[in-house]
Amino acid sequence: MSANLLPDPSSVRYGGPWTHRDVRANGIRFHVVEAEPYPNAPLVVLLHGFADFWWSWRHQLIGLAELGYRTVAVDLRGYGDSDKPPRGYDGWTLAGDIAGLIRALGCTEATLAGHADGGLVCWATAVLHPRLIRSIALVSSPHPAALKSAVLRDRHQRSAWLPNFLRYQPPRYGERLLTTSDGREVERLLRQRVSTNWSETTEFRDTARRMRSAIQIPGAAHCGLEYQRWAFRSQWRPDGRRFMATMHDPIEIPVLALHGELDTYMLRSTLQRGEQWSPHRRLVTVAEAAHYAHQESPDAVTAELAKFLA
Repeated sequence: MSANLLPDPSSVRYGGPWTHRDVRANGIRFHVVEAEPYPNAPLVVLLHGFADFWWSWRHQLIGLAELGYRTVAVDLRGYGDSDKPPRGYDGWTLAGDIAGLIRALGCTEATLAGHADGGLVCWATAVLHPRLIRSIALVSSPHPAALKSAVLRDRHQRSAWLPNFLRYQPPRYGERLLTTSDGREVERLLRQRVSTNWSETTEFRDTARRMRSAIQIPGAAHCGLEYQRWAFRSQWRPDGRRFMATMHDPIEIPVLALHGELDTYMLRSTLQRGEQWSPHRRLVTVAEAAHYAHQESPDAVTAELAKFLA
């Protein structure tokens, strides 16, 4: 796609039974999508994963709102129609983003739900800003220390996760890979990580089309990759070692860990490693779903979230 035809950031503002808002927090502007407003209801904030945007949570955005929760889906820093600053993709700042967002929405606490990289932001926010987080729910997102341990010690998890992680580290190469051929690489990753049945549906094709467009928004690919690049670079720097040491502090809030039974990208054994850091965690398997369980089996995931919130 030529430069003058690149999608505008506002292209992710899809219409539906929700409201698009701009909220300033932690020094930048976030694009958030809120379902039927319930100002005094418990707040639930939904965080998407890598190469994605708020649309990933469309089913839960509506489903949880219908149950009476104030439900807000966010374009994380650097994605979709949120600001794309040149820095701030470290764990400390990302946790500060969500803490600031909760306050900017006029709340003193929230439940966070996150998929993949969005789940890692949930873990970081729960550890670094514990007074603001009532509980967290994760889809295919192990505790950061559990993921690191699994990659080092489990050859199956290492072979599933590490190749793409390393592939995206060189500057500019990952950006070209994600955006050339109208974002074909994003659809490849999506197809590789979902169940075969869902990959043959109309909804899959529609989701892939929207993700391919969103990653081509100027700056989105670079910013999305900076999450992973910081995670890699920081391993040898004081800030990274300090962050991982802090993440070893157990969290005492309730934790729901959801795992698709067909997920071959993030293994169940990896999620099971996290118990020492989250003693009040419940691990639930989502039948007939893989890495994107909240989209592949939306009703089942919404039902589990509803039970958890209740």
